[in-house]
Parts: sequence; C-alpha cells; structure tokens
Amino acid sequence: MGLLALFRRKPHERAGFELYGAAVAAARHPCFFDVLGVPDSLDGRFDLVGLHVALIIRRVRKDADPRGPALAQAVFDAMFADMDINLREMGVSDLTVGKRVKKMWEAFHGRAQAYEAALDAGDAAAMAAALHRNVWRAEGAASPAAHRLAAHALRGSAALAAQPIEALLRGEARFPAPEETADAA
Repeated sequence: MGLLALFRRKPHERAGFELYGAAVAAARHPCFFDVLGVPDSLDGRFDLVGLHVALIIRRVRKDADPRGPALAQAVFDAMFADMDINLREMGVSDLTVGKRVKKMWEAFHGRAQAYEAALDAGDAAAMAAALHRNVWRAEGAASPAAHRLAAHALRGSAALAAQPIEALLRGEARFPAPEETADAA
C-alpha cells in the first residue's frame, strides 16, 4: 500500500456523513422533547439519533443495490466517529473514550435489532414497547408518547423506503416531521 492510500476516502464516506447528518437533524426536532417528553439529556438525544440512524441503515442495507451494505457501514462509521469526537469535546479522557464508544455501540446495536424486528413485522406495539424501554428507560406497558414515537418511526421507515437509492447514495434523505399536536397519533 502506498502512502497516498492512507489519505483516500472510503467508498460512500461523504454520503455516510450526509445521511448521518440528516438523521441528527431529524432527531433534534423540538416536538420530541416538548410534546413527547423525551428526556433532553445525553441519553435522550443519543436514543433519538440512534433511532433515526437505525432507520437509514436498515433502509440502505436492505436495498437490492449492491452498494447498500457499504453505505450502511459508512453511516454507522460516521455516527461513531461523531460520538468519539463529542465525548472528547465533553472532556472524557482519551483512555476511556474507547470504552465509552464501545458501550454506545453495544447499546445502539441492541436497539437497532429490536427496532428492525418490529419494523420487519410491521408491529407498532412491539416498536412502542422497545422505544418505551429504551428512550424512557421505563418498564411496563408502553406510554402514549412511546406509541406516538413508534408511529413516527413507522412513517419514517416508509418515507425512506420510498426514496430512491441513488438519492441516498448522494447523501440525501428526508424524514417526515413528527406529529406536533398533543392529540395526534
């Protein structure tokens, strides 16, 4: 391998960062915090970003286009590169950043599997239960807010499925806005 190979971008790296950015922007919608009561904390924000990233990764990974899995990996890589940077900016020591990122990866992976299983089954109740458990760290029956977030995730999954892979490969993804009224479902 030549020296210049060290400086080459990975395939889909730019698109991965763009898609990750779209997920972060969607996850920052004030409705999640103001109307649904998602905790406005590091954990709450991580869970919303993770949900939206999981939707994108699922969409591109399952596409028939052979570039889909590589793009999914690029989105994942972008997310965890950002997590690493954010932890360092928050003052986490270099010696513990790796351990914290690994814990975040494990948490994301478990959540993404639960969300994917619910989405694949078209099971809004299972999605609400997973979100209730993960986002609100709650036990028991899923709250109305968890059901509303599950409905948003199902709409987001459908919206991403309708978007052409070529747009996603350019780093373009559109998420629907969450329902903002207190009585929306």
